[in-house]
Amino acid sequence: MKIKWTFFFFLLLFGMKAAMAQDTIKKKSKYSPKEYNLNQAASELKKSLSEDENDLQTAQKYEALAKQLSAKGQYAKAEEYLKKARDIYAKRNKKKEAAITNRGIAKAQESQNKTQDAIVSYEMASQTATDKVAEKINYNDAERLKNSAPEQKKDYISSNILLLEKEGEKEETAEAYQQMAKANIDKNDTKAAVENYKKALENVKHKPEEAIKIKNEIAKVYASENEFDKAIEINKKLINEAKEKNNTEGQIVQMQELATIYFKQQEAEKGISVLKNAYELAIQNGKTILAKNSLDQLIKEYNAKGNGEKSIELYENFFENFESLIKSDNSLVDSKVFQVTEDRIKHLEKERALKDELISKKNTFNYFLLGSVVLMILLFVFIVKALYSIKTKNKKIALQSLRREMNPHFIFNSLNSVNQFISENKELEANKYLTSYSNLMRNMMENSNKDFVSLNNEVEQLKKYLDLEHLRFNEKFDYEITIDEALDGDAVFVPNMLLQPHLENAIWHGLRYKEGKGFLKLDFKLKNNQIKVTIDDNGIGLTKSQELKTTNQKVHESRGMTNTRERISLLNELYKKNISLEISEKGSPEIGTRVEISFPLIDRI
Repeated sequence: MKIKWTFFFFLLLFGMKAAMAQDTIKKKSKYSPKEYNLNQAASELKKSLSEDENDLQTAQKYEALAKQLSAKGQYAKAEEYLKKARDIYAKRNKKKEAAITNRGIAKAQESQNKTQDAIVSYEMASQTATDKVAEKINYNDAERLKNSAPEQKKDYISSNILLLEKEGEKEETAEAYQQMAKANIDKNDTKAAVENYKKALENVKHKPEEAIKIKNEIAKVYASENEFDKAIEINKKLINEAKEKNNTEGQIVQMQELATIYFKQQEAEKGISVLKNAYELAIQNGKTILAKNSLDQLIKEYNAKGNGEKSIELYENFFENFESLIKSDNSLVDSKVFQVTEDRIKHLEKERALKDELISKKNTFNYFLLGSVVLMILLFVFIVKALYSIKTKNKKIALQSLRREMNPHFIFNSLNSVNQFISENKELEANKYLTSYSNLMRNMMENSNKDFVSLNNEVEQLKKYLDLEHLRFNEKFDYEITIDEALDGDAVFVPNMLLQPHLENAIWHGLRYKEGKGFLKLDFKLKNNQIKVTIDDNGIGLTKSQELKTTNQKVHESRGMTNTRERISLLNELYKKNISLEISEKGSPEIGTRVEISFPLIDRI
């Protein structure tokens, strides 16, 4: 026991020495295909992380490395890298890839005898599978692990074999046949186990390394049934195949397997002889770990036989060759290279995680900033809309106010007229005037809050007003209202109370001072989709009217025209109707005033 511990101490010491001298050794080393694939996969992953490749590309590199680690039996590391790939696929919502990776994780866990974890992973793979076949296969594997009874296991495995063969998945089919073989062994049905291993072998002809593993399993089955000749024959064939391919490592491993069978057969001398050859071949080819394994087996056998001197002799021989063995062992260098690469991968992963965290925080800030800007814009739009609404409302109130501003003057004049009729003892005329006046006022009040009224409504209101003025100035004027036949009086709308002030001006400042009876005409015409309203009188005209006006009359007329123009401006702003007003004095030989108001045909408000 003391010798064995001393051996491990020196092995560790020289291992450290080899690691320190790796740069010198690396120049002499050559990768075997298997080792190269592992280191290449690690280098590709490191490159992907260092160059900040797309997440999905990095996930694929994780999978590739995990596959190489599984091939070397490093299932714990394979599981770790597969989980990283799975997390990326899940984050990017790649359901199919995530399901496949979950299955890989389950297999790695099963190889480590982490049964409960493997069951969970198979179930996750089943739940996230994107097709019914994959869902069923993963479900069967989960149930297989849940059941300890071999017969129940066989049912789930058989179901998977049928599905996998139909899908043409040869490697997965081979794995299922191996599972079936193990279930046969649990039932002590070695013949069926061998048959299933052979079926598995048929599916991995293109994978020499997998084929060797299966052949070794067949040899173990034969050895367990004391069919040593068959087992030995298989191992000897494998040794020869490895020798033909110059696969020294494979040759040594198979020699160790053959020795184990000899020891089981109670052929200790043959076993020791094969192990010695394996040990010497390992020493010659710089296979430190394989040399150590062969040495351990030999010492165990020598100690069992009570031959301690042989054990010491072997230790001495091993230490004599140890330094040169370490220096020439490419696998140690490759292992160290992989370790360095793996450390770099972990460092790059931390950098990427930190970078992702910073990006996430930056994005959060950007989203917050964007949200704040959007909120401010919405608030601004709301304020503008509110201000526009208030402005519009104020304009409508101003319109109402301007309309109502015309009423006091009209009411004052009307009451004066009534007073005049009463003073002249014209009770009948006063009564008739008050009746018409009350009807007009009721009409005006009903429409006082409307900016537009129907043409018929407006004409009716204007007619009532003109009738009142005609009753007051009976001998001074006649009037006429004409409406274009193309205008539908109930369907067409006109501005409310916009014409009345101009009719009033025509009567009070034009026709009233005319010698003899005057004439007032109100005309509505439709031309080019525009309504043209003309108020035409043959009164004294604008110039003479101005000369005759008192100061108070001038102020009133000025305010009346300002009121009208303000109302037109407000209507144009509110309703975009492009209402226009033009007042002109008629020239010789005619005298009088013409007011022209134009606005578009309005059929709805």
